[in-house]
Amino acid sequence: MLLFLSSALLTPDIGLIFWTTLLFLTLWFLLGKFAWKPLISALKEREGSIENSLRQAEKTRQEMAELKTTHEQLLMEAKEERARIIKEAKEIKDSMITEAREKANAEYQKIIDSAAAEIHNQKMAAIIDVKNLIGTTAIELATKVLHKELSDKNAQEKYVEQELNNIKLN
Repeated sequence: MLLFLSSALLTPDIGLIFWTTLLFLTLWFLLGKFAWKPLISALKEREGSIENSLRQAEKTRQEMAELKTTHEQLLMEAKEERARIIKEAKEIKDSMITEAREKANAEYQKIIDSAAAEIHNQKMAAIIDVKNLIGTTAIELATKVLHKELSDKNAQEKYVEQELNNIKLN
């Protein structure tokens, strides 16, 4: 019996082939109408979505390249601006230092000139004081000599020398 079952399965009869084919074609039709069309449309939709995503990615990549170029340009401009600002600051610093040095030199010269004038004025005042003192001393000495009536010339000279030794110079 086992042999009979196995040979029946190996050699199908026409009825089995007919029903199998009919079921297969019906299943094929039903799947085509209800399953494959939605699957194919879903696949087409998915394919369109992927193509759209790829186009969007390409567009984004181009925009990123443009942004990178713009960024590099802005960075270069910023570096140039920074260099210009540093150069201007250095020029301003140098001019301020030069101006301050010139003012300091002018102030120094003014102080030196003022000090020289003050020294000259004090020197002249001291000379005038010395001349006045000498004049006053000479007048006092002459007055004392005239007040003392001495007949002897040697005594007069001795008196003048004594008075000169008594004078204290300031």
